[in-house]
Amino acid sequence: MIPLDPVPRPLDHLTLRGRAGDPALATRDGMLDFAGLEAAVGALAGWLAGQGLAQGDRVATWLPKTRTACLMPLAAARAGFVHVPINPQLKHLQVQHIVSDSGALLLITQGARAETLDAESVRIVTDDPQLDGPALPPSDTDPDALAALLYTSGSTGRPKGVMLSHANLWLGAISVAHYLGLNPADRVLGVLPLSFDYGQNQLFSTWAAGACVVPFDYLLPRDVYRAIERERITTLAGVPPLWAQLLDVDPHEIDTNTLRKMTNSGGALTRRLIDGLRERFPRADIYPMYGLTEAFRSTYLDPALVVDHPDSIGRAIPFADIMIVRSDGARAAVDEPGELVHAGPLVAQGYWRDPERTAARFRPAPAWSQAGGMAVWSGDTVVADADGLLRFVGRDDEMIKSAGNRISPNEIEEAITAGGETREAVAIGVPDERQGQAILVVAKGDGSVEPVLRERLRRDLPNFMQPARYVWLAELPRNANGKLDRAGLRGMTS
Repeated sequence: MIPLDPVPRPLDHLTLRGRAGDPALATRDGMLDFAGLEAAVGALAGWLAGQGLAQGDRVATWLPKTRTACLMPLAAARAGFVHVPINPQLKHLQVQHIVSDSGALLLITQGARAETLDAESVRIVTDDPQLDGPALPPSDTDPDALAALLYTSGSTGRPKGVMLSHANLWLGAISVAHYLGLNPADRVLGVLPLSFDYGQNQLFSTWAAGACVVPFDYLLPRDVYRAIERERITTLAGVPPLWAQLLDVDPHEIDTNTLRKMTNSGGALTRRLIDGLRERFPRADIYPMYGLTEAFRSTYLDPALVVDHPDSIGRAIPFADIMIVRSDGARAAVDEPGELVHAGPLVAQGYWRDPERTAARFRPAPAWSQAGGMAVWSGDTVVADADGLLRFVGRDDEMIKSAGNRISPNEIEEAITAGGETREAVAIGVPDERQGQAILVVAKGDGSVEPVLRERLRRDLPNFMQPARYVWLAELPRNANGKLDRAGLRGMTS
C-alpha cells in the first residue's frame, strides 16, 4: 500500500513513480515500461511545445484508447497546457460545443472523426504526433495550476467544463491507489472512457502505485472476460451496466481467477448485482464508491462491509472532508437526511468561464468543516447511520444518470425539438435495473413522427443519450407560471 503523502506534485511526475523495467502501459502499440513512459511523455510534451501555443492554452483529444490518448494528460501538463479529453462516443454537435466552449486551439483526433466537424477556430491533427524531436524533462509547474477541463453535463444546458488542477488529479491518484491497495504487481484493465474522471483516474492511480494499466475498448462483454484472462488482470473498474452485461454471459472456460479488485461508481449496486459478482468472481473484493466530477470522488465502502451493507456508499476517501448538512446549515444527526457537501484538496476550481454556475455549486464549507475553504454542494441527499456509513437517498436536481453517464435533460430536449418533428419535449430519468435510469421522453404530438425522430437522433446523439421510450400527448401540462410541469410529468410516468 502506497503511503498517503498529502503533498501534491506536478501531474507529469507520475511517470517517475515506477521502476525502470516494470510495465506501465500496454496498448495495441505495444508495452511501455516506466522508463519508456517517461521518455514518451517527454517526447510528446516536446512536440506539443513546438506547436506555437502559449502557456495555459487548451489542447483537446477526441480519440479511442490509443497510446497518444493515454499519454496526453501528462504530456499536456508537462508542456504547460490544459488538456480537454472528449468522449469518443460523442457526436459532432457535442464535440463542436466542447471545442468552442473550451477555446481549444489544437484537437488531436482521427481522420473520419475530423470530417464530421466544422470547427474553424481549432487546428486539427489527424496523424500521430512525430516524437523524434527534443523531449521535455519533468516540469516544475505549480500544483495549483490548471491541468484539465473535464466536460460533464449540467441539469440546465450544455456540458460544462470542470476545472481540475495538478493537485486535484495528483491527490486523487494517491488516494485511490492507497485505499485500493494497488502495488507494482497489479494490472488494471481500463474499460471506461478516459474523458471521465473515473476512467482517467485509472491511468493516474495505476501509475501512482507503479503498476501497469491496460486500456481497452470492447464491443461485447465476452471481450472483457477474454482480456482479463489474456492480460492477467487484477483490477477492473466499471459501472452497473457493465456488471449486468458480464453476468448475462457465461464465460465458459475463460480463466478470471487473477481478478482481485472490482470498483463501482456511476450508479448504485443492487443486491442482485453484488451477489452475482461475488459468485462469478469469488476471489475479487468489491469496492462500491460515490463521486462527482466537481470533487472527483467522495466515498468508498470497505469490501468487508459490502454483504451486510449493500446499499451503503461507505465513508470518506483519504483527503476528502465529507459532511451531511441540513437545510439550515447545521450538521445532520444520525439517520437524518441532508445534503452531501465535499470539502478539501480534491475540490475542483469551478466551471470554466461560468461564474454563475460556479457560485451556485461551489460555496464556502460550513463553519464546522475540518478542511474549510471552498466546498462542493452536491445537491444529493444522503443519510449516515450510527457507524458513520453513508447511504444515498436521492438526487435533488433533474440530471439523468444512465449507464454511468450524467445526462442533461435539456440537451436531449434541444436535440429532439431541433428537427421540427415536435415543438415540445421533456426528458425524464426513470428507474431501470440495467442502466440505473433509462431516458423517457414526453413529447407533444400523436406519435406518428416517432420513427423519423428516432432515426435522426441516432445520427445526432451518442448511444447513451438515446431515449428508451416516448409518451405522446396532445398538450403538455404546465404550472402556474406557464412553464412545463416537469414534476407533474415525472409523477405521471413513475
